[in-house]
Amino acid sequence: MRPFWTDSTSYSANCSNKTLAHSPFSTRIHPTLTSFGDEVCAMIARLFAYVGTLALIAIIAVHFWDQLPSLAGDGGLRPHWSLADHSQPAFALGAPDQVGKSIAYAILRHPQGGSKDIFSWPGAGKRPVAELEIYRLGDEAASTWLPLEDLSLRMPPGGELEAAGVVDSKFGTVALFWRASAAAGSKRQPGCLGFFRAVDDPALRISGWSCQGDGLPAQRSAVACMLDRLTLLTSGNEPKLAELFARAELNRRNCGGPGPAASGDWISQADNPHLRGPL
Repeated sequence: MRPFWTDSTSYSANCSNKTLAHSPFSTRIHPTLTSFGDEVCAMIARLFAYVGTLALIAIIAVHFWDQLPSLAGDGGLRPHWSLADHSQPAFALGAPDQVGKSIAYAILRHPQGGSKDIFSWPGAGKRPVAELEIYRLGDEAASTWLPLEDLSLRMPPGGELEAAGVVDSKFGTVALFWRASAAAGSKRQPGCLGFFRAVDDPALRISGWSCQGDGLPAQRSAVACMLDRLTLLTSGNEPKLAELFARAELNRRNCGGPGPAASGDWISQADNPHLRGPL
């Protein structure tokens, strides 16, 4: 016969196991905790996704905010250039202008150091018939228009700009351009003639256009005279600018006199040269 306490202990253990097996809490506590844990994990995952989305939106917003000045600088209005009403002219024309009228002179300044001195010859309407611009480059030149794009915007509207040969001036060889519509067909039409000359040291661009003259030789002569008459009044704190104009004056010729600028030899003309004799 087993001891009483042995049977009692065994009975108690068996009773406890049966009670736990048939207890409602043994089958309901574990699924409830599992469901609660799944909900917590899902909530944390959604929270991380929400925070990550906000961070991505913030990064994109900061990027576009940083790019906003450059995007604004590429617009057609070209902000930041302002008219310098109280500045003294740095350039002049050494002879009366070719159309016998007064010349408008304007000076534009840029906060990043650039400056533009612009001569314009008034026409019958509001649009001028000729223009000459001396652009002293500053830090803004890296984001400004390309030279031909800028010249095309300033000239009277028409087709795309095409090369129209070169012309000699006291500043050296100057490239010429005209509208594609002016060069259409077998016979060249007189349209407006643009020009451009870049100088590396000092950083300088001389450009403009002229609608004066009947035919290409007369237009080329008008452009050459415009450049040869350009003189420097004051260089300010730019000794290299003074040196450039001093050297140019040594190459100055009589405006309208004989020479390549007036005659338009076959090398500098836009038209193809007429070859003589059989090939």
